[in-house]
Amino acid sequence: MNLMTLRLEEIPVRHIKGVSARREEELHAFGIRTVAELLEHFPFRYEDYRVRDPEEVGDGEKATIRGRIAAPPVVQRYGGKTRMTCRVAAGRMLVTAVWFNRHFLKDQLTPGRDITLTGKWDRRRRQITVAESEFPDRGAVKTGTLQPVYSVGGGITQNWMRKTIAQALLQFGHLVPEVLPPGLIERRGLMPRREAMMRIHAPGSEEEGAAARRRMAYEELFLFQLKLQAFRAHTRRKRDGIAHRVDSESIRAFAAGLPFELTEGQKKAVNEILRDMRQPYCMNRLLQGDVGSGKTVVAAIALYAAVKSGHQGALMAPTEILAEQHLRTLEKLLGPHGIQVALLTGSLTERQRRDVLAGLQMGVIDVVVGTHALIQDDVQFRSLSLVVTDEQHRFGVEQRSILRRKGIRPDVLTMTATPIPRTLAITAFGDMDVSTLRERPKGRVPVKTYWVRPGMMERVLGFIRREVAAGRQAYVICPLIEESDKLDVENVIDLHRRMVEAFPDFKVGLLHGRLSAAEKDAVMRAFSSGETQVLVATTVVEVGVDVPNASLMVVMDADRFGLSQLHQLRGRVGRGTHASYCVLIADPKSEAGLERMRIMTETDDGFEVSRRDLELRGPGDFFGTKQSGLPDFKVADLTTDFALLEMARDDAADLVSREAFWRDPACARLRELLTRDPVFQGEQLD
Repeated sequence: MNLMTLRLEEIPVRHIKGVSARREEELHAFGIRTVAELLEHFPFRYEDYRVRDPEEVGDGEKATIRGRIAAPPVVQRYGGKTRMTCRVAAGRMLVTAVWFNRHFLKDQLTPGRDITLTGKWDRRRRQITVAESEFPDRGAVKTGTLQPVYSVGGGITQNWMRKTIAQALLQFGHLVPEVLPPGLIERRGLMPRREAMMRIHAPGSEEEGAAARRRMAYEELFLFQLKLQAFRAHTRRKRDGIAHRVDSESIRAFAAGLPFELTEGQKKAVNEILRDMRQPYCMNRLLQGDVGSGKTVVAAIALYAAVKSGHQGALMAPTEILAEQHLRTLEKLLGPHGIQVALLTGSLTERQRRDVLAGLQMGVIDVVVGTHALIQDDVQFRSLSLVVTDEQHRFGVEQRSILRRKGIRPDVLTMTATPIPRTLAITAFGDMDVSTLRERPKGRVPVKTYWVRPGMMERVLGFIRREVAAGRQAYVICPLIEESDKLDVENVIDLHRRMVEAFPDFKVGLLHGRLSAAEKDAVMRAFSSGETQVLVATTVVEVGVDVPNASLMVVMDADRFGLSQLHQLRGRVGRGTHASYCVLIADPKSEAGLERMRIMTETDDGFEVSRRDLELRGPGDFFGTKQSGLPDFKVADLTTDFALLEMARDDAADLVSREAFWRDPACARLRELLTRDPVFQGEQLD
């Protein structure tokens, strides 16, 4: 095998000098099989071994100091352990160096010999607890350097990983390819890729390491954005969507007939959506807004436009409860205009399902509302031109592209009540246009939020009683269905029992995910109608359920929930005209739990809550489960690299919009990366 003719991604790690068969297996366990994957196993921080004057080191800091041994070492023994001390003259200070269980170094610590010590500095005692030491007369390896710190485990140590990556760079560094066009590198002031790969693993200074990291982070963000922007440009260039004939006068008449006035944000979003629907390419738009911002009305106008253009619409919801709520809303809004709305969920009888499928195929049904079953193979439409998906933010680019490959090429409008920080919107939804609703409809009541300790439960029960006695209703939410030995948290079954005992004169309902669809429906209907005054539930009520008479949300063990989830729960109340409250019951044991409680009581702005949630939890867990469209970046950090992300997005969009990109030899590797991506399999990109 001629390694020099291969690409780094084709060279197995066993060809690196010093990598034995056993080490190769250990690297495989890390997901590292090739030289390229090893070189892209980047450090997550650096250990600073640059020498400092002890007078400049803060108490408790880890530091490296250099000195001369002033006296022979003293060894003290405690059972099987040892403590060795030695006096070292460092600068103008006489320092006590301490080693634990390293007495075998005693013979090397001879007075007059120079030594470099790295460890924790005790300023008051003028003492350093030594973690590592080197002797300059033996050729110090780490002293004066920034040493990379890698994710390691098993039999792989930091020193072995450092040594092996250094060896890989020595053997194969000249094969590191450049993937970015020269013009882009020059315009953005980026370090060349080969140099960046060298410097990120062995920076000569903090500035050099930062520049190398910036280059590699930009590249990661750019390559991901290139895929998104190419997908978007490719979709528009195909022009195989449905150009709706949207009559502006008809839309204005529909809006004028609503029982409320649209907010400016709703009007802007409607205009953006209708502009897309008029185009011959497939719309791919995200409509995001805080809880209660009026997204469903905007979606209803889009569905109205689709039907008036001679086509059909579909609205997908994540749960049957929410689908049925959307059905009722759309029947009220669209029914008076002669638009036939139907429901398609797993709870329908076989005959009901056959009737709906036949109605869709014949075009008798104009709009269908249902769960993800809507996109199954046996569901066929006469002319589906608009699909609205609600709260399907867990679908990534690949999943959304599957929907587009159904052969009907509908416009797609995705709604979410989880306000998404701009960094995540650009990344997870970068292939989409985004409309944002920031205002709340007029008359929407602000929700007052309180945080109390579990010891105040009796007062909370009194609060629930007062609200219900005044004719209102209350939710009581907890995280688990049944008792758990692992987590000391409330469970919904025991909590329901307690609430029944506390309120013998009230009807207390129970709702959780293990109930059948029919049981859930019965529970929610009883609560929506006011037959049930208190609803004890898990987070199945988090999304979309609308009960205007509910004025109180009580969340047990609130510190167990993420910020965005707490905000979603809070959004279930305050939907009517009554003063509304959210009570968070929690005894947080961590600083993160305390911070969540503070944030929830300080702001009810969903966009601010989501920004803080991203900071606390990180991008991977923001949506509660791993976002399948969100890459696991090796270098880039979505919480800190916002400016770099926007730059990469703009550069990628600009590049794919140029005809030259599809022919320029300098972009050949980028085009190759695109054609290897699953999203573009079988597609002609140029």
